[in-house]
Amino acid sequence: MKQLTLVIFVLLFISFSLSAQDKATISGKVTNEKSEPLFGVNVGIPTLGLGTSTDEKGKYSLKVPANETVTIEFSYLGYEITPRNGYFSAGEKKTINVVLKKKDIDIEQIEVTAEREDDFVENVESISVKQIEMMVNPSQNLDISRIAVGVTGSADELSSQYSVRGGNYDENLVYVNDFEIYRPFLVRSGRQEGLTFPNTDLIRSIAFSAGGFQAKYGDRLSSVLDVQYKRPDSVRASVGLSLLGGSTHVEGSIKKKNKENQKFTYLFGARYKTTKYILGSLETTGEYTPNFLDLQSYLSYDLSETWQLGLIGNVNRSVYEFVPNSRSTTLGLVNLALRFDVFFEGQEVDDFNTYMGGISLSHLPKNRNYYFKWLASSYQSRENERIDILGFYRLGVLETDLGDEDAGEVIATIGAGLQHNYVRNFLTTNVTNTAFKGGWEKTKVDSVAFRSKSNHIRYGLKYQREDIFDRLNEWERLDSAGYTLPYSPSNVNLWESLKTNIDLQSNRYSGYFQNTWKLTKDTTREFGITAGVRASYWDLNDEWIITPRFQFYYKPLAKKNDLLFKASVGMYYQPPFYRELRSLDGTVNNALQSQKSIHSVLGFAYDFKMGGRDFRFISEAYYKHLMDLVAYDVDNVRIRYYGNNNASGYAAGLDLRINGEFAEGQESWVNFSLLRTRESFDGVDHMRREVGDSTGTIVNDVPRPTDQLASVSVFFQDYLPKMDRFKVNLNMVLGTGLPFGIPKDNEIYRNTYRYSPYYRVDIGFSYMLWDAMGNKKRASNPFRNFRKAWISAEVFNLLQVANAASNTWVKTVGNQFFAVPNYLTSRRINIRFKINF
Repeated sequence: MKQLTLVIFVLLFISFSLSAQDKATISGKVTNEKSEPLFGVNVGIPTLGLGTSTDEKGKYSLKVPANETVTIEFSYLGYEITPRNGYFSAGEKKTINVVLKKKDIDIEQIEVTAEREDDFVENVESISVKQIEMMVNPSQNLDISRIAVGVTGSADELSSQYSVRGGNYDENLVYVNDFEIYRPFLVRSGRQEGLTFPNTDLIRSIAFSAGGFQAKYGDRLSSVLDVQYKRPDSVRASVGLSLLGGSTHVEGSIKKKNKENQKFTYLFGARYKTTKYILGSLETTGEYTPNFLDLQSYLSYDLSETWQLGLIGNVNRSVYEFVPNSRSTTLGLVNLALRFDVFFEGQEVDDFNTYMGGISLSHLPKNRNYYFKWLASSYQSRENERIDILGFYRLGVLETDLGDEDAGEVIATIGAGLQHNYVRNFLTTNVTNTAFKGGWEKTKVDSVAFRSKSNHIRYGLKYQREDIFDRLNEWERLDSAGYTLPYSPSNVNLWESLKTNIDLQSNRYSGYFQNTWKLTKDTTREFGITAGVRASYWDLNDEWIITPRFQFYYKPLAKKNDLLFKASVGMYYQPPFYRELRSLDGTVNNALQSQKSIHSVLGFAYDFKMGGRDFRFISEAYYKHLMDLVAYDVDNVRIRYYGNNNASGYAAGLDLRINGEFAEGQESWVNFSLLRTRESFDGVDHMRREVGDSTGTIVNDVPRPTDQLASVSVFFQDYLPKMDRFKVNLNMVLGTGLPFGIPKDNEIYRNTYRYSPYYRVDIGFSYMLWDAMGNKKRASNPFRNFRKAWISAEVFNLLQVANAASNTWVKTVGNQFFAVPNYLTSRRINIRFKINF
């Protein structure tokens, strides 16, 4: 036994000696620009998984491969990454001293760098800001549904609302520079929706997660959109104009004399939008007057080398005025063609005003691997809806015999009456909060064992105060063939009536803690796991929630970094906000509990080359077990909740994405999603009625309002050969029809019908008039004094498809209901012009 032990020891010694002969040793000292030693600087060769860190005196020592050229990187939070190339002989000892240059302190950038080393690892998808600028988009907003996989946009093309993996529009978190963003409550359709908060002229980076996100993000069931604004280092500006409005922005920085580390930066952006031109293509004629304005600013100031102050502000005003005249819609089949004619009286005037201000204070101590940030913000919305419109309608049967002299004319009336909508809604929302967050990162390297370990701790606390003042007064009267519905011989009844007077104040407390461990083993494997937990309490319903979350990834080929696997599982609870509390009859349920979900996600990413160009293929499968759901119905973009935890369900699906340079230098992508999301009401036997079946059969579950079996979105860019200044980009969206049910009878026979499949194609042709980086300066070019200038022609709804996002319900004299689709906008051409200074 002793002899065997001796042999093993000798073999290990020989093996170690031989391997040591193929290595060199580098050592030295790392300091800052003031010659002060830096403790904890990461020194390594990332492609080989080798590394170490400096001690308290800034000194390090690292064994590196011999007889080959290697790149050694020196990195430290708050400092620029500094590479050093070298070729070393076997057994050589080399001294390399490095001076790191300090970055301008930007805690957001520090966190972005630290947390997004690999977007797929972090369960987020990085979105190119450059591609968004050229994308054809009738809403004129940042539209995630046209970019990210697993996302379905509203059927209303003027809206930028989106649902993610079977969720609804209220289940998505949005952050800008770590400030949580809210949206107006009372918006009913895309034509009322103005400009959303993220301003693409000001954006530096965008990350999006479609589920399974980390505990550092808040309490929502579906997704996270994390936007970071720029911190400019030079003066720049832009002006854009189109038939739908315009935008302008200015950015820059000011450094104090003799104080290089103290800098003031500024961002200002203004946007104006009017959709009057597009709304002119709707079937309902009349006078549309939509005006939307958004003003934003983000300022930052370096108080010292380690402290930074940030200020953000926003004023958003959306005014929509509409005086309808008439409408004519044709529907039905060849054997039963119908026409719905309406003549209107009255008008609609809506205004939605939102105000937001925030302050942040960031600290990055010198020579430390930790940071923290304090934030405080206040949001207010003032929303007013004033509608008083009467519609006198007739539903008639059309003559379909082309040989008849009355072909295409109404030959019989099967429904006639009046629809009177009256609304006087006033809602004021105040949300004030303060938060504290921080992080600490440490790397430990064993250069002999070719192994490195790192962990990144993040934590945060938040307090939020909410004040809601709601004055709701709306009713609808239906008259069919001279009789008010529902009919009563003694009373005049309303079809629907809501009236409330609610003042609601509450406080929320939340916090999180998570740690990310990474282990790199020699040159072939890399592991990572993130474990975190969130906790929150809301004093209105006296509910505590605790939600653990876990993410794991594995890189079998860390050196090539071309294949990666990941998995995540966690609990995602969504405490109710005011919209969920208010039921269909306008009452508020203060005891409403959080909606709950357990996410399970499996995925992989594969990077490859095709035709010498880079591509990435992503696949993710997921399952969400849903509990204590608050059921809801959707009408266009308006969500109406039932106000009770009255349902349970699930969502399961598969998301696929391939993106890359299908045309050289131009990124394009194809997203494909399969989805099945179902629910069942507590204590309700759901029924499904087949054709010819008067009673129906009991089913276990029914489709949720977002149940879309399949969807495809394509974004493709190309340019003319030998004329790359002329480009074309095409955006195509296809999707199976969403479900809907009959109003006031949508529980037992729930969502038994579906809209027609949705498909839409938008295309844009752009020409770069001037690019200072790629053009020789010519005295004859009128744009020679600008950085860039381009013009584009865009065609919305190229194929002129009549998509629908809601229905108008009409009752006939035979006591039948007909769903008349409210078709969306038709083809329109837009011209855009933009100059960058």
